Amino acid sequence: MMNLNHKGWERPVVNGLRVVGVVSLLCVQSIFFGSEAGAQSMRDDSFEKTVEEARVPAFKLAEPGIAQQLTSVGERFSLKIKTVKDPAALRQLALATGLNLWAQARQDFQAGAVLDDRPLYWQRLVVAPMIRARAKQLGCKPLVIAQVMAAFEQASRGQMDVLWTAPKARRVLITGFDPFSLDKQISQSNPSGAVVLALDGQVFAVDGVMVEINAAVFPVRYPDFDAGVLEQWLTPHLTSGGLDLFVSVSMGRDQFDLERFPGRRRSSSALGNLQEHTGGSAASPKPGLLDGKPLQGPEFVEFSLPAAVMQQAQGEFEIRDNHRVSTLEGGAF
Repeated sequence: MMNLNHKGWERPVVNGLRVVGVVSLLCVQSIFFGSEAGAQSMRDDSFEKTVEEARVPAFKLAEPGIAQQLTSVGERFSLKIKTVKDPAALRQLALATGLNLWAQARQDFQAGAVLDDRPLYWQRLVVAPMIRARAKQLGCKPLVIAQVMAAFEQASRGQMDVLWTAPKARRVLITGFDPFSLDKQISQSNPSGAVVLALDGQVFAVDGVMVEINAAVFPVRYPDFDAGVLEQWLTPHLTSGGLDLFVSVSMGRDQFDLERFPGRRRSSSALGNLQEHTGGSAASPKPGLLDGKPLQGPEFVEFSLPAAVMQQAQGEFEIRDNHRVSTLEGGAF
């Protein structure tokens, strides 16, 4: 779970991470990425773009080293997509491209060539409008376009390649998130995305016990959260009975915060990556939505992470078991 109330979301540059354990499961129905259904858009010289995609030129100016890579990715994909003649072929190309972007980013990160989560994020935003434009040229209906875009999104985020290859290993599933607060700091990274790229597919021993990790990254867009994209993806993994640990990691302050009490309501004034607001405030916090209805359940739940053991880990940053919550009636305690 990701607690979007956290004030760390409003900080453009941080070093630490926040970690939250799963304690409950929400029932969900099939969804497509909310960004395709409700994203604001704008038009430039050639493609209709979401607010996220429209930031690419500004990022290129700020990060010329990555800009060259983005231009190359765009040029190569432009040649490929021109050969697509029907919706089925377009979906196949979108899926294959997403899987390749993910695999390459993970390989580069784990080889030490690119210790950065941003190239993958921005490559996705370069490719996505070209897929959408080609789908419209082919006369695809909105539902088909949403399906094609969802396939690309999920594949390029590592959500479609969760494979357990070590039969006797403990299975650990990790999620991270995209960079955000980009209108404040266009060069922003998200260390949780770096964690995902570093650990996905790793198999290693801890105190004589084998551990296997699968990981994926998710968007920072309230329509997607409200549509249940995270719950939809997690449901089969959590109900299969084969998972030993699920950990959600997100960007926080200058230490590791183990968020003991994730909250149901949103109170942050920070915008999502589509410049959308939560609808809540500190004076009037609002629950998120699920299937179009306010999220039900207790106001706070307690994680099930082994906090005491986790705090024994050695490293540069403090590991804090954060018990702090804020309520309208009792204030912060």
